[in-house]
Amino acid sequence: MEQTFFEQIGEENIALLVNRFYDLVFEDKTISTLFKTDKALIKEKQRLFLTQFFGGPSLYSDVYGHPKMRARHMPHPIGMKEVEAWLSCMSQAISTLPIDEKVKQDMMKRLIPTAMFMANKD
Repeated sequence: MEQTFFEQIGEENIALLVNRFYDLVFEDKTISTLFKTDKALIKEKQRLFLTQFFGGPSLYSDVYGHPKMRARHMPHPIGMKEVEAWLSCMSQAISTLPIDEKVKQDMMKRLIPTAMFMANKD
């Protein structure tokens, strides 16, 4: 049986990914303004979500219910410029992880369509 991303990456690397990702996001001129609430809470929600998204325990759903990611992102104006900035930050953060290169590439392949689905404006 094939391992999930969560099993390949490990809980510690997901936490590391979230911290590195948001260090980049909070400095990014294109998308930093979309993250206005408590930064620690934003990071924690993302850690819970990515754990679940990558095949780990359903931590996000256990706390917040079904992710409904598109609906949760609708109040924020997200166009292709914002999607590309988000993906760039995520790609940079993933590239720093001490994991196999193929796993890094596969993670991005999984994240790209999800990020594109969040776009809600031209």
